[in-house]
Amino acid sequence: MTVRHILAGVGLLALAIPALAASGGMRTPAHREGLNLNSFVQQGPVAAHVVLRSGNNPRLIVAFPAGNSGVGLWFAHLPQGAEWAMPVAPSPVSTVDGQGRALHGVRFSATIRARRLDVKQAVLSSVRVLRDYQGLGTVPAEVLTKVRVQGNQLDWARDRLDGALGYRLTVTVQRGTLKGSHIVAGSDGKIALGVTALTGETPLTPYRQADLLTRGAAADPGARTALNFLSYHEKLMAGSWRFNTYFGRDTLMSVRLLMPALQPQAVETGLRSVLVRLSPDGNVAHEEDIGEFAILDHLKAGEGKSAAPVYNYNMIDSPFLLAPVASAWMLDDARGRARAGQFLAQQVDGTTMGDALMRNIRFVAQAAAAFGADPRWNNLIALKPGMDAGEWRDSNQGLGGGRYPYDVNAILVPAALDAADAMARAGLLKPYMQADDAALMADLRRTAAVWRANAPALFLQSVDAPDARAAITRYAAKMGVPAAPAVAAAGSAPTRYHAIALDAGGKPVPIVNSDEGFALLFAHPDVRQLDIAADTIERPFPAGLMTGAGMLVANPVFADAAQQGRFGPDAYHGTVIWSWHQALAAAGLARQLERRDLPAETCRRLLSARDALWRGIEATRAVQSSELWSWRYTDGGYRVMAFGAGAGDADESNAAQLWSTVFLALKRPVPGAPACR
Repeated sequence: MTVRHILAGVGLLALAIPALAASGGMRTPAHREGLNLNSFVQQGPVAAHVVLRSGNNPRLIVAFPAGNSGVGLWFAHLPQGAEWAMPVAPSPVSTVDGQGRALHGVRFSATIRARRLDVKQAVLSSVRVLRDYQGLGTVPAEVLTKVRVQGNQLDWARDRLDGALGYRLTVTVQRGTLKGSHIVAGSDGKIALGVTALTGETPLTPYRQADLLTRGAAADPGARTALNFLSYHEKLMAGSWRFNTYFGRDTLMSVRLLMPALQPQAVETGLRSVLVRLSPDGNVAHEEDIGEFAILDHLKAGEGKSAAPVYNYNMIDSPFLLAPVASAWMLDDARGRARAGQFLAQQVDGTTMGDALMRNIRFVAQAAAAFGADPRWNNLIALKPGMDAGEWRDSNQGLGGGRYPYDVNAILVPAALDAADAMARAGLLKPYMQADDAALMADLRRTAAVWRANAPALFLQSVDAPDARAAITRYAAKMGVPAAPAVAAAGSAPTRYHAIALDAGGKPVPIVNSDEGFALLFAHPDVRQLDIAADTIERPFPAGLMTGAGMLVANPVFADAAQQGRFGPDAYHGTVIWSWHQALAAAGLARQLERRDLPAETCRRLLSARDALWRGIEATRAVQSSELWSWRYTDGGYRVMAFGAGAGDADESNAAQLWSTVFLALKRPVPGAPACR
């Protein structure tokens, strides 16, 4: 993430995530994001992300893509906040244990100005276990590790639960005094620690940057570093430190948005990783439990200490993303068209990629059939029973209690049907079709038309101008932001937007949202839909989504007070900015502006929305590779705040997020460039 702007309240260093060449790998100097100090190492068999958390509850975590494993050390609450410093980038380390088994990790030194640090808990296991301890304060008893204290050194080491080589964390007090599990500062008030963190999980095979990106990719060193750290020949990682493993939706969206900048083998790595993890009926896996977390899963199920991966199929959006992304590669991209037959014929464990893709298409067609035959709201695609989340807004309150998401039903389902139909008509699927597929494939186009014609209208909302102005004024006062620009932008016409979801009774959940970006990228919206999308994106908050800190993903201006409280700037999917959703909207607007069937006024509105969006993107370059960020309004403007830095924030942002690197494939349009030709 190249810093082009100094943003008040972010606390970033002047150069964020610059990559250092190191024997063909990388080591990054520590960079600060909110309370976290981050550094990345990727060299040979070593890949590690070091995260030092400052503040009143200091901790250190080292996360490894190998096996999604990690080690962490939490310290007791401090009465006064303390800040870590790590003047030298971590060094890669490879060694063997007493049985000759290989361990890989990092070694580094860090200082903190605190009178005393009391060791609270060490956790050595899967990053999923570390995530749960950080969020819930719980950890499975079977993974707890006793500390061994010797001189000025604390050492935790253990094998994995199945007896395979596990993890090691060694902390040496370099400045200060170790007294049991207490570390007392030296006379200068500082504590200095030397840390060695190791994992025995099998290393992955990283991409060389030359094999990952085309020459046309943006020269953003931070985004390149983040993408490199998350990209391996086996799969792409969702984000670090918390998601160093495969996520289906993240992979598909990132591949689609990065496609123009990715080398062909990298695109196909992403597609292949999704196809090989499909369920028997063709659903896309959301997340994989691997390494020790898989063992814990199997133990809970009474299946013994198996490390076989366990896949989660709870998301309802992911299966409808596969066909559109595959079609974009194999039909719309000349490189993909030339390789499509070869790619689909590839076999993994005896199954071709073409067979797997057909399995997904059958799943999509069957899921869409009920609404295609009878387009009523209760035949839409709903969240799975007992779940509060099921698409990209996957926090418990992300859909405001909704059960039928707008993005899935109004956009992704018809897009998947259209893409499957296009691939079938191009002959790509014929070698993999079974005898009873003919009728199913013949009906794809008709079913898609029914969804397009009927689903969006179920979510469409219209607020009369006086009511809209009153709501905007009230909510602006509540949020401490200016109302006048938003009221002026709302104008004298009704405010139209698509509700974020329908609730269990089919009632729209009145949250203005950024999911119009999906329609812009994956669909062919009519003029009315394009006008709504442009207004939603461009209008200043709280009339729309635009702020000086970027485009928000949600705006509860027309919701009741309770909903507004659940969608604040401290909520994971509230009035916050997600980097990839800005990219989604930017790519979608660029796609729509290539059309030749739009009236001049709609074209003007799209251009205006594009320019407003890119102003927000340029203003937040410093945090662009982060997962998301929040904001505050002070001194007459919006200021970026690192998500997770506030005491009330629901979680913390990943410093490297796969789908936040997608700006490598996006460039700000040149002023005056032709559009709507």
